[in-house]
Amino acid sequence: HEQLLKMMEERMMDVEQKLRLVKRLLQDKVNQLKEQLSKNTKADAMVKDLYVENAQLLKALEVTEQRQKTAERKNYLLEEKIANLNRIVRNLASPSFSP
Repeated sequence: HEQLLKMMEERMMDVEQKLRLVKRLLQDKVNQLKEQLSKNTKADAMVKDLYVENAQLLKALEVTEQRQKTAERKNYLLEEKIANLNRIVRNLASPSFSP
């Protein structure tokens, strides 16, 4: 009877030791998951910030492209005016040099 009791105590101690080991492993896993959650939360915030920044950059690019088109149109009109003025100057200058 005592031998059976001793075996049971040993088994219980073995089970308790295994339970402590499992508890330690589970705690390590919990800590790992908490750390990963923290990293994921930071990464999520960075992705959101990048998304907002990207939207702002796209808007700025759109505005810049529109300004460039406007400047190109104005440049074209100015070149046309210069060509017209040169034509007028040539026309005015040509008869004055003719005898």
